Amino acid sequence: MVASQFQLVSAVFARLEAQDLASTIVALASGLSAILIYITGVSSNLNAIHQLSHEDVEALESLQSSFRKCVNANGLGLRAVSGSDHCQVIINFPSDTVPKWRDPKTGELEGLSFEFNLCEAVATWEQVRNSTTILTREFIDALPNGWEDYAWRRINKGILLNHCQNKTLCMEKLSLVLPETPPYVPRQFDRCAVIGNSGDLLKTRFGKEIDGYDAVVRENGAPIQNYTEYVGKKSTFRLLNRGSAKALDKVVELDETKKEALIIKTTIHDIMNKMIRDVPINNPVYLMLGASFGSAAKGTGLKALEFALSICESVDMYGFTVDPGYKEWTRYFSESRQGHTPLHGRAYYQMMECLGLIKIHSPMRADVDHVVQWVPSSSTIRAARVASEKLLSSVDQIHLDVSVAANVVCFGSVYGLGRA
Repeated sequence: MVASQFQLVSAVFARLEAQDLASTIVALASGLSAILIYITGVSSNLNAIHQLSHEDVEALESLQSSFRKCVNANGLGLRAVSGSDHCQVIINFPSDTVPKWRDPKTGELEGLSFEFNLCEAVATWEQVRNSTTILTREFIDALPNGWEDYAWRRINKGILLNHCQNKTLCMEKLSLVLPETPPYVPRQFDRCAVIGNSGDLLKTRFGKEIDGYDAVVRENGAPIQNYTEYVGKKSTFRLLNRGSAKALDKVVELDETKKEALIIKTTIHDIMNKMIRDVPINNPVYLMLGASFGSAAKGTGLKALEFALSICESVDMYGFTVDPGYKEWTRYFSESRQGHTPLHGRAYYQMMECLGLIKIHSPMRADVDHVVQWVPSSSTIRAARVASEKLLSSVDQIHLDVSVAANVVCFGSVYGLGRA
């Protein structure tokens, strides 16, 4: 499987003959270890920790220490403690928190403690920051057997296409949502806001503040009209799940400018293609190409943050209901719904803020000049990321399926935009 990843890099490299190969080689080399982290994850057992240099251990200790202080200072009751090693942390809710969400399969109530691996987080999110998250034809072409092994997975009922042996048919089904090259690049926008759908947006009039961002990312069918003083009126991008994507004709009516780019996080469906052609829908429509975050926070909200972090210098989030007392999902425009793991989501977003990835805005964090305390410095995170790269799992432990493999062509490596 590792060999296939190097074949992937080689295939991409072969497509760059017209570019400056020297700079490309540097970019590929500097990004290789991060790519492997993106593929394999980090092994953070104690034996691996002991193999690190003194400087590496100090870097991880510094990150963990600053992170704990940040959560304790900004988490509004959340407390962070060290886990079993220098990578692991545990975020705890107050003991008097009463969870309401139950696992639909087991019936068990959601817990009050959540463990996170900071080494995996800094490595994975750094890769997101330097990656394209829009599926392109160039990407599929660069994959070894990209059309046969991957493209059909992005088409509804693609299994019926016999693994795209009829490449022309697959290309036709994807043609309306498949640009030749990435339409957006890392840090194309300066300040971005991601707007969730939670009911707490009605507690604070953030509208004018939200409209001041360079780009605004919204989710699914969340309306703007009649709520502008709370959620603003600007909308640059909209992330769509399967249900919303099947109602593209309704979604485009939410943005009066008709310029909002629509990004589908699942598959393209014949119904969508028909609407794009027949309505017609003139908004740009793309498929998202993103990372797998395993047991991280789930849903369109996390994917919206992922997309924003891949194109924006800084990302602020609104409407994710992360204040104390948050026990169930709500919407500012409709009745409450079941949702999924709300406490886990709140803990994960606090982790993201305390790694310097996002800034949280909420009714209890409404001051526009609010400063997040104890966020680890960029140099601390950079040193910890270098140490994390040394904790890569051995190659014989790599287990990777094709769908995950399709996520590893990184914009920074392929296009020479990687950071040191």
